[in-house]
Amino acid sequence: MKKNVGSIDAIVRIVIGLAIIGFAFTLEGSMRWIGLAALVPFATAAVGFCPLYTLLGINTCPLKQ
Repeated sequence: MKKNVGSIDAIVRIVIGLAIIGFAFTLEGSMRWIGLAALVPFATAAVGFCPLYTLLGINTCPLKQ
C-alpha cells in the first residue's frame, strides 16, 4: 500500500472521527452503534492509506524528492 493520505488530511480525519464519537454519545439506545463509523477515519489516518482515494486517483501526500 502506497501512502496517499497527507498529514493535514490525517488531522482532518481524526477531527471528523472525534466528532462522530461525540455525536454518538448524544444518541440513545441502539443508535449509539453509529459511533463505530468513527473507526473508518481513524484507521485511514493511522495507516495513511485510503482505498477510496486510490479509486478516485486522489493523493494528498506530498511528493518525496
